[in-house]
Amino acid sequence: MKTKGALIWDVNQPWSIEEIDIGDPRRGEVKVQLETAGLCHSDHHLVTGDIRVPAFPVLGGHEGAGIVTEVGPDVANLTVGDHVVMSFIPSCGECPSCQTGLRNLCDRGMGLLAGASISDGSFRVQARGKHVAAMSLLGTFAPYAVVHQESVVKIDPAVPFDVACLVGCGVTTGYGSAVRSAAVKAGEDVAIIGIGGVGNAALQGALIAGARRVFAIDPVEWKREQALTFGATHVYPDIESATAGIAEVTRGRMCRAVIVTPGKAEGKDAESWLGLTAKGGTCVVSAMGSFGDIEANLNIAMLTLLQKRLQGSLFGGGNPQFDIPELLSLYKLGDLNLDDMVTHEYTLEQVNDGYRDMLEGRNIRGIIRYTDADR
Repeated sequence: MKTKGALIWDVNQPWSIEEIDIGDPRRGEVKVQLETAGLCHSDHHLVTGDIRVPAFPVLGGHEGAGIVTEVGPDVANLTVGDHVVMSFIPSCGECPSCQTGLRNLCDRGMGLLAGASISDGSFRVQARGKHVAAMSLLGTFAPYAVVHQESVVKIDPAVPFDVACLVGCGVTTGYGSAVRSAAVKAGEDVAIIGIGGVGNAALQGALIAGARRVFAIDPVEWKREQALTFGATHVYPDIESATAGIAEVTRGRMCRAVIVTPGKAEGKDAESWLGLTAKGGTCVVSAMGSFGDIEANLNIAMLTLLQKRLQGSLFGGGNPQFDIPELLSLYKLGDLNLDDMVTHEYTLEQVNDGYRDMLEGRNIRGIIRYTDADR
């Protein structure tokens, strides 16, 4: 079928809205009519080259929610009409990683950036006569997607699409960073660096886990104000002021958990993150850095002597097939505020405006809402 999509053709080029061809579902695949897509910072990393891809063009987007419209052969547990969320990492449940409980590190994820389908290694999207790699094997910057069943999670149809798309990456990543990777416990103090979509979800996750105080750090005043409305107890514009403030509030004990969620993580800042971390505490890095950044500023002696942990976290360290419905259940109960995380809506044609707003600090999370004009 022919439709429209947002593509990039090279590094440091804007998203280009143009006609694409999407093939039919093959074995194990479904076609989804997308209703919404989230504007996550990871797609911007494609533009800057911080995330490297084997070849261009790339169809962007890895957060999305919609309705199954077609089912290929050998698909289990999904039918036409199901409401679904895209999972930016597939989860097969059978590979060694999945079998050891690391479903967020499913071996199927090895091909995320190559764009070839899981089922047979071919491409489902074409543009200008070329194969198109779909971001995270999804490509949600188009109103339709043909994806493998292992990248799709069925959800309650009562959940609005605008909030459902958020749990395909950002919310699940942030929440899990607090609840799973940092394992925040009742009465602990937590610092969160960067209060965008992932950071805001980490903030809420820490509070749900019972954190005593949550210190939110972000250079954008509006985001600090938003952090307070979501439950942060203290806010700071930078790590320097946060270090002094947290030391005073905690009498020098600092935070048992520090969660790093800015738009881009840089190794030169690692020691400052650990400076906020208590003895025996955990610093969780959930933000993406550049693939080329291989140096980190670390005092190894103090890392050892104070027994701190520097922990990477992908997709919140959880199981997308379980966590996505679970988080939406928390939303329905009123325990997880997703409505107020959606700060702006855009059309597909406005995708570059959405990323401009993100970079200039005007969004917690922007979304694309698809209409008939996009299809």
